[in-house]
Amino acid sequence: MGNDGSPGPRGIVGLTRALDFAARKHAHQRRKGIRAEPYINHLTEVAVLLAEASAGADPDLVMAGLLHDTIEDTETTLEELRAEFGADVAGLVAEVTDDKRLPRDERKRLQVQSAPRRSARARMIKLADKTANLHSIQESPPVGWSSRRKREYVAWARQVAAACGPTNDQLEAAFEAAARELEERMGPG
Repeated sequence: MGNDGSPGPRGIVGLTRALDFAARKHAHQRRKGIRAEPYINHLTEVAVLLAEASAGADPDLVMAGLLHDTIEDTETTLEELRAEFGADVAGLVAEVTDDKRLPRDERKRLQVQSAPRRSARARMIKLADKTANLHSIQESPPVGWSSRRKREYVAWARQVAAACGPTNDQLEAAFEAAARELEERMGPG
């Protein structure tokens, strides 16, 4: 809870504080899909997937799911997350944060390359994130994305998921179902 290294808020208090923090930090962001959904919808889907996959036993994991894009996509710092939510949550977010100073293709390559070296909980966040992204592409595809671009995303997401290795049966099944459903909707390519 404090800068002294003590753990952040736990349980329902921690979860609601993380939800509020994420909603405020991403308040003016929208998804790239044709429906331009509020960005918080993505974060809550990731959190739900993680809560269900952990049977609610890991609130820090769920909080990190809510906060997983704050460093990458807002002005939030690692130190701010550590002070607000503790070292465990901040560390998980740091593990899944891409370096936005790198070109997109390099960041994508590094996600595949680094996935096996991430903690099991960070790999769970990656799987939940990719699953939520696949759902978004299916329900509200990014403006201007061709079928080819969607297929390329699915292929890359599959590489990330494969690089994560065995992580969580429920998340792996959810990812595979989302990837297969999107591929079936797009038809042969």
